[in-house]
This record gives sequence, structure tokens and C-alpha cells, in this order.
Amino acid sequence: MERSRGFWSGHSRKLRKRVRRRGLIPVTRYLQEFSVGERVHIKIEPSVHRGMPHPRFHGLTGTVVGKRGRAYVVEVRDGNAVKQIIAHPVHLEAQRK
Repeated sequence: MERSRGFWSGHSRKLRKRVRRRGLIPVTRYLQEFSVGERVHIKIEPSVHRGMPHPRFHGLTGTVVGKRGRAYVVEVRDGNAVKQIIAHPVHLEAQRK
């Protein structure tokens, strides 16, 4: 039988919360606002599936280029290609200056 190749396949460690971090996240994480041109880190929050970017982009840093509904469009370099990721603000974290 062929092995399953779903979205979470091979990413169980990356998409798992640590034991002491389990439970509800603060409401302020949902209400985060970013401006166009701001640099953000893509940091997947496993407990929220809405607007979750592909695990391939976890840990990358990009630039906010727009907004779609509640989600933000983030431009990320993937090798030589520039890609646009649509992610809910829960999965984004502002870069420190």
C-alpha cells in the first residue's frame, strides 16, 4: 500500500506544540496588525488551522505586501524565486529591530 502524502505528512514534529505551550493562545495574537513593507517571521501556530501557510515556509522571514480579508500576503524568497504566501496573523511574528 502506498504511503499517505497529506499536508501534515513528514511535518509532525514541526507542527506539534510543546507540552507547556498547549492550550489557548492570547487573543492579541489574533488581533495583530502589520503594515505594508513590514518584515515578519512565518512561525506556524499548530492549534490554529485557519490561514496556515505550508510547513515548508515555517521559519522564513518575508515582507508584508498586502492584505486579503483577515490574512496578510507575505513575499518570501525561496531560492531564486520570490513567492507570495497568504497567512493569518496568528502565524506571523513582527521582526525585532
